Amino acid sequence: MNMDNKPAMLPGAWWRGLGGWNFYFLLKFGLLWFGYLNFHALSNLVFLAWLLFPLPSQRLHRVRQWISLPAGIALFWHDTWLPGLNSLLSQGNQLAGFSPAYLLDLVERFINWEMIGAAFVLLVLYLFVAQWIRITVLVTLALIWLNVLTIAGPAMNLLPEKSATPAVVLNDKPAASKAPEGLDQSAPPTSANLTAWLNRFYDSERQRATHFPDALPADSQPFDILVINICSLSWADIDVAQLRTHPLWQHFDIMLNNYNSATGYSGPAGIRLLRASCGQTSHSNLYKSTDQRCYLFDNLAKLGFKQQLMMDHTGVFGNYLKELREDGNLQAPLMSQTGIAPELTSFDGSPVFNDGQLMQRWLDDRTKSSDARSATFYNLIPLHDGTRELGSTRTADWQPRAKVLFDQLDTFLTNLEKSGRRVMVLVVPEHGAALQGDKMQMSGLRDIPSPGITHVPVGIKFVGMKAPHQGQPLTIDTPTSLLAISEIVSRVVDGQVFNAPNVNMSVLTDNLPQTPVVSENDNAVVMMYQGKPWIRLNGGDWVAYPQ
Repeated sequence: MNMDNKPAMLPGAWWRGLGGWNFYFLLKFGLLWFGYLNFHALSNLVFLAWLLFPLPSQRLHRVRQWISLPAGIALFWHDTWLPGLNSLLSQGNQLAGFSPAYLLDLVERFINWEMIGAAFVLLVLYLFVAQWIRITVLVTLALIWLNVLTIAGPAMNLLPEKSATPAVVLNDKPAASKAPEGLDQSAPPTSANLTAWLNRFYDSERQRATHFPDALPADSQPFDILVINICSLSWADIDVAQLRTHPLWQHFDIMLNNYNSATGYSGPAGIRLLRASCGQTSHSNLYKSTDQRCYLFDNLAKLGFKQQLMMDHTGVFGNYLKELREDGNLQAPLMSQTGIAPELTSFDGSPVFNDGQLMQRWLDDRTKSSDARSATFYNLIPLHDGTRELGSTRTADWQPRAKVLFDQLDTFLTNLEKSGRRVMVLVVPEHGAALQGDKMQMSGLRDIPSPGITHVPVGIKFVGMKAPHQGQPLTIDTPTSLLAISEIVSRVVDGQVFNAPNVNMSVLTDNLPQTPVVSENDNAVVMMYQGKPWIRLNGGDWVAYPQ
């Protein structure tokens, strides 16, 4: 019994400092300072309390250290922008399909020697300073202060001040700022408000659909539609490779400069494009049944356009071809690749066939065919990360691959113009290649559909018009997405655009449906709100996309 009525104190020997865990937290503080962490302040404070809780015996202390190691690693992973466990499990089968050379390339890319060097310097400084200063006290106070900031709001910001303008933004002009009805962004960007806005966005998109005529008029003109769906091509990639001035881009009559592909992966991108006749849906709803009117190629088939499918790869990896058929409802047989020379080797070791030869085969087949109208979905992957030259085990540079592909497309469009055929060509990339990584993910990764990945160039060309082409492409800078593609197609299905003596592209593209920037993969949603990108991972809280 304590006769003096004083509270009993724990023996001083029971209290132990953080020891090496100090470096663990200092490393996190450093990464947080430079914006490389999605730091969970309360979780780290609880972990620190667990490490500091006084234990009576050295044996219990050792047991705690062993338990803390996997817990600390898991918490560190949780604090990064790296894919979560659900994402890794969902991508596990695809990872197993990567070639060993590509996996090694990814590992080498993942290692950042500059950051490893900086961590070593921090370790030496910690060991040196710890001789005189109780680092545990400083780490504890810093972590408590971070929790106070989290609760009280940004009264004082630990992070360096950044410009309000994101590093990669879509090219908004004043006309593009007009949000669809009910989707204003005036509310403060709290996590609850952002979630409510996203729900309103999907509610609004469910009401939108393209109207196609029930039948073509008697004076309609036959023509072909060719949708060229290029994997791994964004404006950011084009800028990194300095290919904006390539002659290819001068071929087009219309450029959608502010187009959002809405995803960072090929399968979902293909499904979204094939379902372009309805408003944008969530990622999970892509794999559920939908209204028949949503299928762009089905709408065209009802008007007499024969469906065709062309690819420069096998379509086996990631069940890509299977997803096009089951979730995109594209049942056309795959155009034969027999006799087409392999041009590259894909990241999974399968061949990537020569696109120049494939496009020429399409033109030859259409010239011989008796079908008056056709609608072709053509998927290309020579720009995909990990693609290599024949016989090589190293990933080929993206810029030379892109230049070859652009040259092939340029030659094809030139030959198409000489052929006299009437063809509507739409170049609609799936997503970007992520040539330049950011603070959330390294180059080549697309688990998070950032604006730099989903902001893609869309070009539309009418080959065989009677009307003269304008000198420069008409650029559309309002925020558009897949519904705009379907809308433009619906406006020209009668083919009169090819027969008219004059064509005003501005009238053809007037009042295209605008779509706010919302992009989604399996476990990540990125959207633009009040001119800034915001991200939600694994259904958690929204945070500003780190710049």
